[in-house]
Amino acid sequence: MKKLFVGNLPQDATEESVRAMFAAFGTVRSINVASDIFTGKCKGFGFIEMEGHEARAAQAALDGNMTGGDRGLRVRFEDPRAARGRGRR
Repeated sequence: MKKLFVGNLPQDATEESVRAMFAAFGTVRSINVASDIFTGKCKGFGFIEMEGHEARAAQAALDGNMTGGDRGLRVRFEDPRAARGRGRR
């Protein structure tokens, strides 16, 4: 199971629209699109979990894709080691 970070999502993106985009490459195990607590609009990023080979195919096809916005999508594998370094010092 691989976790992908998806950035530069348009404000009107929903979990269903992002799921449909990634479902073309395999089964989406989980999805979490960050949304503003007051407006409910997408904050521009989210996380997707897929099987390894399906996640690699989705990243290769969708990274830099101009879907629904003026900026290309950023699709990266989440690096758990980088997350550990964040925090107070």
